[in-house]
Amino acid sequence: EEKIDDLCAAAGELGLRGIPAFMFQEGHDAIAEQAYREIARLSRGAYGRFAPGAAKELAELLRAAAAYAAGGIKALSDLSARRPGGAQKLLSQMSR
Repeated sequence: EEKIDDLCAAAGELGLRGIPAFMFQEGHDAIAEQAYREIARLSRGAYGRFAPGAAKELAELLRAAAAYAAGGIKALSDLSARRPGGAQKLLSQMSR
């Protein structure tokens, strides 16, 4: 609904400031996925998709984002060792 160029410019600014965007998508909309992945990449964040109605998957992704917010990559890595689901998805993207 927003212009992707404007969103990507804002995501780039976030990345320059060291503020990653965590983009979570419900379902399989290809256009939304492309936009979300680009925003995550430009901000040095991460993208995760979850199935429609999959509250447990979303909870894992949100738990991983909260771990990162509280303690950075180390906290995300520690969570990934204990609960690999969502944390591993985000960690693999942010470790590049």
